[in-house]
Amino acid sequence: MLVILVSFAFGFGLALSRIGLPPMVGFLVAGFVYNMAGLAKPVGLELVADLGITLLLFSIGLKLDLRGLIKAEIWVSATAQMLLTTGFMCGVLLLGQKMFPVPLMDMSLQTLVILGFALAFSSTVYAVKVLEEKGDLTAFYGRVAIGILIMQDLFAVLFLSASEGKLPSIWALSVLALPLLRPVLFRLLDMAGRGELFVLCGLFIALGVGAEGFALVGLKPDLGALVVGVLIASHPRASELSKALFSFKELMLVGFFLSIGMKGLPTWEMFIAATLLCLLLPIKTGIYHLIVNQFGLRARTSLFASLSLANYSEFGLIVAAIAVGQGLLSPEWLLVMAMTISLSFAVSAPFSTNAESVYRRTLNWLCRFERGFCHPHDAPIDLGSVRAVVLGMGRIGSGAYDELGKIYGKEICGVEHAPERVDYNRSQGRKVILADACDTEFWLKLRKDINLELVVLAMPNHQGNLYAVKQLRNHNFKCQVAAIARYPEEVEELAAMGVCAAYNMYEQAGSGLVHSALEGCRLDAWREQGTRDGQ
Repeated sequence: MLVILVSFAFGFGLALSRIGLPPMVGFLVAGFVYNMAGLAKPVGLELVADLGITLLLFSIGLKLDLRGLIKAEIWVSATAQMLLTTGFMCGVLLLGQKMFPVPLMDMSLQTLVILGFALAFSSTVYAVKVLEEKGDLTAFYGRVAIGILIMQDLFAVLFLSASEGKLPSIWALSVLALPLLRPVLFRLLDMAGRGELFVLCGLFIALGVGAEGFALVGLKPDLGALVVGVLIASHPRASELSKALFSFKELMLVGFFLSIGMKGLPTWEMFIAATLLCLLLPIKTGIYHLIVNQFGLRARTSLFASLSLANYSEFGLIVAAIAVGQGLLSPEWLLVMAMTISLSFAVSAPFSTNAESVYRRTLNWLCRFERGFCHPHDAPIDLGSVRAVVLGMGRIGSGAYDELGKIYGKEICGVEHAPERVDYNRSQGRKVILADACDTEFWLKLRKDINLELVVLAMPNHQGNLYAVKQLRNHNFKCQVAAIARYPEEVEELAAMGVCAAYNMYEQAGSGLVHSALEGCRLDAWREQGTRDGQ
């Protein structure tokens, strides 16, 4: 059965990815088809799904800036959105109950409120997956979207505690002492070395310390993984740990998407109900957009953040299961929620993938909703008079900046969209501005008479580098362009677009090592010769 399920997942995932939809939609469809074929669910699938969610939240915690959650654009936006969307969904469900007096809609007012609350959530799994694929987890709009989702997760924990009719144990207060464990966890990461022991160390911290520790004191295990991830996020190897767990997490998440589609056999009545709920997504997205727009976010940022949240959450299944267990809701609603979530992913995927095209088509209309001020992290900045620019100030970009500084002196500038990287590079004496080179507004407001001679594309996302090349050409910048790539096909694609130098970072690392070694040998020989001459 496991082989058949894996085959279904691969087949449908591959088929839907070929038409522009995320593979996760194919996994959901595979789960439905597998279930409709009458095949038995493999033992342990739910455990795999739970592990995927736990590791996902742990990886979010590793990248989370806790100080960002206390910003108004995060906690106020999340709270206002939950209240407005819950009220709207309750009203729609109440109207549907009056218009369609069918057994499926036979619910009490309390149940309507619970369903409205469930439909107000957006999927953390979906949003993180989409943002990871686009390389925008650290972009400003990505951080706003993830921050809102984290706040929603906190609301979910409060709801689950209340719905179970019990409060966490008194030992739950012990989580306040977690910061005392930080030196111990840091020491474990230092001792773990590399390879499989390092991966096991990450799994132990996420599952053993975080998830199981929180479960023992009556708190949500997933929240424990998130909190422990935040706790060790400042460790120098936190990013390395996130990358080490990436493939493992991705595999576990396949089980989660498959499990959603195995909740039962849907009927036409359920499908119609799910379709009608998905028709409400534009209004839900509009609520997100109007709220975050109040904090001075530009039209593009508000739109991109809203499109990342334009779906329903897997948390709706948990809410439905609780209501079914308490006899408030018919079991059919479990399938309705599963279908609604699946359809919402399929509906929102093309808009998230083609967000830039959506923005260009709606630019004039969206600009009407912009406020008279601009958020400081969202304001486009003029590069000024420079001759060389490095887009993307990670490790490769910083190294390129230092080398170019020997040629261009102070007439060089770096562009980076992650505030923490901007602060770090500035502390190292580099001239770096906070801006997003994948932002249409950045290129639209960039001075066209700038004396650019060279642009180095050092962004980690290949699509981002391609986009920057297109913008440079579209705005008639007459300068040389160099770019990094990870795979030979990416080098060929960049070269075909006119990039004068496209370097495979892995291949060039080898040649760079040899170059440095030869230079070192020549230097040693020169010193030895000088010593002999001195004698």
